[in-house]
Amino acid sequence: MTSHVFDDAVALEALGDGRFRGHTHPAYANMVGPFGGITAATLLRAVEQHPDVLGAPLSLTVNFAGPVADGEFEIEAVPVRTNRSTQHWSLAITQGGAIATTATAVFGQRRETWSDSETPAPGAPAPESLEQQRMPDIVVWAGNYEMRFIDGIMTPGAQQESSSSTLWMRDSPARPLDFTSLAGLCDIFYPRIYLRSGQMTPAGTVTLTIYFHADAAALAAQGDDYLLATAKGHRFNNGFFDQSATIWGHDGQLLATTHQLVYFKS
Repeated sequence: MTSHVFDDAVALEALGDGRFRGHTHPAYANMVGPFGGITAATLLRAVEQHPDVLGAPLSLTVNFAGPVADGEFEIEAVPVRTNRSTQHWSLAITQGGAIATTATAVFGQRRETWSDSETPAPGAPAPESLEQQRMPDIVVWAGNYEMRFIDGIMTPGAQQESSSSTLWMRDSPARPLDFTSLAGLCDIFYPRIYLRSGQMTPAGTVTLTIYFHADAAALAAQGDDYLLATAKGHRFNNGFFDQSATIWGHDGQLLATTHQLVYFKS
């Protein structure tokens, strides 16, 4: 049986002492370095494979200090503190002795408590009734995802008053959902400046944070079905903007929220 391309891309070799060796994958190439979502997923995988890990992911913050070059890289994952309910991690990707990416992660033990969601999933037509949108071939990584937009499709040359998009999405080919693939999916939303300006303006994520609201059982219940997501920007100003997204399962359960700060030129 052949492995899924996603699993090939996040594969790591344990080197001991919390260090892991990885390799960029051409299928997840972006215009400069790899797709940020695959970098986030790989960092999360390093913690998952660490022998001292406790619990499951609660949050992940990735700071893209510089591009990751094609080829090998090394990840160092350090558990800086373990408490009764949470475990805090410091991570870094290095190449040639230089830091390319830093990150922090929080893992934890979830316990049953009172629960509620104040952000319900929007009404949406069945994903199969919507046309799949394909990005330009230059955006190589997008070929690994199926995206069916309900609203907020970018039209080249057409400025939009809103930066909001709602879509169904999943890995392509379909793959059962887990924390690493969810981390990748949290970054598939093209920069909101594209939608507002109608132009593929040079832009890149500076920092990305993901909050995981579901446990492993809730993710497993999604199988390889579509997820529903809404993304929007908040403030575009002086070369930077922020954007956030909310991701629900096909059953309407809130799985994750994500926020990022993006650099852009205009």
